[in-house]
Amino acid sequence: QVELVESGGGLVQPGGSLRLSCAVSGSIFRINAMGWYRQAPGKERELVADITSGGSTKYAESVKGRFTISRDNAKITVYLQMNSLKPEDTAVYYCNVRSASYDYWGQGTQVTVSS
Repeated sequence: QVELVESGGGLVQPGGSLRLSCAVSGSIFRINAMGWYRQAPGKERELVADITSGGSTKYAESVKGRFTISRDNAKITVYLQMNSLKPEDTAVYYCNVRSASYDYWGQGTQVTVSS
């Protein structure tokens, strides 16, 4: 059974930083990409960033230059370093792992940016 365990969310002031982690337990055959999505109240879930097995990255325009995605293949873990956080970054952040045949999702972790 596959489980994605997220950590690192919380409350931070504007301009602050947080680092999200997502560790995969269980076996997934042929991971194509790992990434992070977010969903704010009343809005649709959106891609924040993802990273392919080859290391190519993609970011939402709103987070470019502030967020950095990385992965540790040995630990099957993906990270999201979030700097210069803004109130509009407030959302539930979901880890996503995309394999050849299935999309896996974490349970979500709340990030709140507020003074």
